[in-house]
Amino acid sequence: MSRIVWFRSLYSRIAFGFVVLLAALLLTQALLFLWLSWRIGDLPQGRTPQQLADFVARELSDALTADPTLDLGKHIEEHFADIRRPFAVLMRDGRRISNRPEAFAGGFPSPRPRGPRGGGRRGGGGTWAPIVADGTQVGVVSVPPSPPAWVAMREFGPTLALTGLILLGAGAGIAAWLIFGPTHRRLRSLEAVARALGEGRTDVRASEAGGDEVSTFARSFNRMAEDLERRADALAASDRARRQLLADVSHELMTPLTAIRGYVQTLSMNDVPLDNETRKHYLSVVDQETYKLEAIIGDLLDLARLEGGGEEPRDEHVEVSTLFGRVVDRHLPEIQRKNIQTQIEVDPSTPPLVGSAARLEQAIQNLAANAIRHLPEGGTLTLHAEPDPAGVRIVVRDTGPGIPPHHLPHIFDRFYKADASRAGAATRSGSGLGLSIVRAIVRQHGGDITAENADGGGAVFTVTLPAAPSAGTTVKNL
Repeated sequence: MSRIVWFRSLYSRIAFGFVVLLAALLLTQALLFLWLSWRIGDLPQGRTPQQLADFVARELSDALTADPTLDLGKHIEEHFADIRRPFAVLMRDGRRISNRPEAFAGGFPSPRPRGPRGGGRRGGGGTWAPIVADGTQVGVVSVPPSPPAWVAMREFGPTLALTGLILLGAGAGIAAWLIFGPTHRRLRSLEAVARALGEGRTDVRASEAGGDEVSTFARSFNRMAEDLERRADALAASDRARRQLLADVSHELMTPLTAIRGYVQTLSMNDVPLDNETRKHYLSVVDQETYKLEAIIGDLLDLARLEGGGEEPRDEHVEVSTLFGRVVDRHLPEIQRKNIQTQIEVDPSTPPLVGSAARLEQAIQNLAANAIRHLPEGGTLTLHAEPDPAGVRIVVRDTGPGIPPHHLPHIFDRFYKADASRAGAATRSGSGLGLSIVRAIVRQHGGDITAENADGGGAVFTVTLPAAPSAGTTVKNL
């Protein structure tokens, strides 16, 4: 499984998105708080509490000088309603008036009537400015140093809370769209592919785009789907091979069984007169068909053991020259009968083979028997061996009629026979399993086998088998 780059990880994107969302929310809240704080502390005639106190005191002084009976509450409400910063007007006659009465719910500050005209002072209670009418101080204007905390909460709380909720909802929506949207779509696609795979469609594949955990899971899912497809194909091929094998076995076994049954029924008929010579001939045919049936069954069992993995090749070292000698000795009567010329060519540098000596001999014996069966009178059988990059290269060549090109792709199939095409009806046919057994033995030993026609005529079988290690070689005497 490929390693996920950290910045493509789904978890990293979620963490990064959360950090960015939180940072944006805090930054926006901070900026909004600063703006609201600036607004609540904004003064029309300056930017300090003293300037606000002086401004309000001058306005009230002028208004009271012009109209001593002025309604201060109404005047302050009409002329100072746009000032958000709270201030208090404390008159000598005991009146207490403010533009923001709620800011002084805990009580107004004590009056400070002293101070020069138009002047002011700062104390623990804030900034003060006198109100003078007709040369007499009639009151003071007090501006607290900062609004009380609950006033700030009342002023800022609803706005900050609403803004925070809006930002949180918008940020969550954007994060979900950017982070979880593509992931959600790919997971839905993966779900659809998994459903299709469950319905038996092994050719479906999930998208591996991205680079996060979802794409890693998609790659693992695709590997699983490919493995299931291979298994399904192998199972289907195995089922087809099983059906074909049953049909081939039934056909091959039916021929000798039919002959045996026919001759046995004839021999058991009392009303059919048979002389001793005819009876002996019938029994001879039955005996031959019985041996043929036994050979077919033996070859089937042998092939089943080789292809079923029930037999492991031994770790024996086999000399190729000795192997060729035993092959020729085994078929010597047939070679002499057909006056066949044998040529054994073994390169001196050819290393020994490694594997099961009996199985290797069986493979070469079957190839030689197949060649001898199709060789005409006076033909030539060549057994050649030489070193090969893969181990040892063995060639079995004959000067017979060769194999028709359209038969070559099927020459190693079970029960496949091209005898009539190669040598005519006079050639004795085998069980059709010999070359299949050869291929199974060669593959069991980690080798390969091919069949072709020589340029000058005749069939050529080339076998490549692994060689024994050069150090500590122990040669198996066949």
